[in-house]
Amino acid sequence: MDFSFTEEQSDLAGLARTLLTDWTTNNTPDGTGFDRPLWAALTRAGLIEAALPAPIGGGFGLAEQCTVLVEIGRAVAPAPYLTSVAVAACAIATFGDDEQRQRWVAPVASGTATLAVALATEDNRFRAEPAATGWRVSGIHSAVPMGAFADAYLIETTTPQGTLLLVLDRDTPGLRVTAQHVVDSTDAALLELDGVAVGTANTLGAPGNGAAEWAHRRATIATCAYQLGVVERALELTSEYALTRKQFDKPIGSFQAVRQRLADAHIDVEAVRLTLWQAAWREAQGLPADAEVATAKFWAAEAGHRVAHTMVHVHASIGIFLEYQVHRYFLAAKRSEFLFGAATEQLRVLADALSSAPSS
Repeated sequence: MDFSFTEEQSDLAGLARTLLTDWTTNNTPDGTGFDRPLWAALTRAGLIEAALPAPIGGGFGLAEQCTVLVEIGRAVAPAPYLTSVAVAACAIATFGDDEQRQRWVAPVASGTATLAVALATEDNRFRAEPAATGWRVSGIHSAVPMGAFADAYLIETTTPQGTLLLVLDRDTPGLRVTAQHVVDSTDAALLELDGVAVGTANTLGAPGNGAAEWAHRRATIATCAYQLGVVERALELTSEYALTRKQFDKPIGSFQAVRQRLADAHIDVEAVRLTLWQAAWREAQGLPADAEVATAKFWAAEAGHRVAHTMVHVHASIGIFLEYQVHRYFLAAKRSEFLFGAATEQLRVLADALSSAPSS
């Protein structure tokens, strides 16, 4: 079995790293969570269109999307690729019709629109009741990632017939969008719906068609890919600092305690890497992947927590200076730890998946 990247995946990763390295060198994030010139540059480079399903996009799949997300994580770049491309646009392309693809996916491919994703959690849910021309939707989601500036929203709702994915434009009558400040930016949004009428043109198939479960898996895998880039670069920055920072005329990296922390962090990063690619491969091949996705997100959450704290501890006081880049990686790792399910929630999912698996 060959675990090496394909030529296309390597080319995408290399192009993304070059572009994002140039952006990082010349820009400082402004806290909005969205840099429009950067998004335009990603579009011109073909990194957005290439990852979308044909015929609107280049037809690349989940693995290629993950290679780009790793690079976005390494730069902690304010680009809504995770929600707009890897989840929302691909969900619409997969479960929607031609009119819906032209309405919502084509603008993402051209770089003129972004999408946000409001998937159900224990505390944030939408419910839909049948109406004469579609559905009446009510509910609240308190922190939709990338929702403050999104042009449309992919929303999971619960209906009497099962879960259903809807797509709502930002200007949908009755939809209230309020920007929220989260740990690392002001990109999240509070979404509120109270009996909003939604027609069949805004629904992705029929209730219970598996679209919501598909979106959950893709969102989780995409978050793991982003987190891999974050912790990978965090470990690099910490190792470089340990080699150059001296105490008692010796690099602190020569001290046993520091070496042990860095070694543990290296193991954690590799665990995130291996479990991510296992989950992504199985999902891309259409194989059962619930257990693998939960395992990958457990490591992305648990290992991300440990690597982030190791980074700050080794850097000491400089690790929390806002003028220094380390704090951006700490905040990104902590946010990704909880996004689309923290470690404990993933263990519950894993337990359910293992208990329902047929015995050999």
